[in-house]
Amino acid sequence: MKRLLLAFAALPTLLATTAVFAEPEYVTIDMEIDVNKPAAEVWSKVGKYCDIAEWLNLDCELTSGDGGMGTVRALAGGRILEILVAQTELSYGYTQPAQEGSFYNLYHGFLEARPVSANRSKLIYTLLLDVSNLEDQAAKDANVARRRGSFEAALATMKEIAEK
Repeated sequence: MKRLLLAFAALPTLLATTAVFAEPEYVTIDMEIDVNKPAAEVWSKVGKYCDIAEWLNLDCELTSGDGGMGTVRALAGGRILEILVAQTELSYGYTQPAQEGSFYNLYHGFLEARPVSANRSKLIYTLLLDVSNLEDQAAKDANVARRRGSFEAALATMKEIAEK
């Protein structure tokens, strides 16, 4: 009987813990735009790690590193930190670190200039994140639509910069 009472006493804690740790729901947002320039030329104009300042209209500061693997950039006055975790000649990938006391959405971004022909390329931007913390499907859809809108506008700006 005593064990049964202890089990019932622990039930609210167990239920609260379960509610806090929802199953992740990862979404991928794939975007691309054609550019009328060679990929290497495009990348030279928009592919440095802090070029984001120009095409996403955010301030950017490298807080550690030199633009290579492991470099940390601070965006929006330091409110957003991103760590360079993948890099090739024409691409890079980054992640945002977990912040104590906040939901961790495993946010990752990947930007690539991909050759299509000798004089044409495409910019490909992919985002990955967990939306399980959002209250319902409408909120999840709105979050994805907002991000897609921001980054498609950024791709259009990158295209404009690259084709100058």
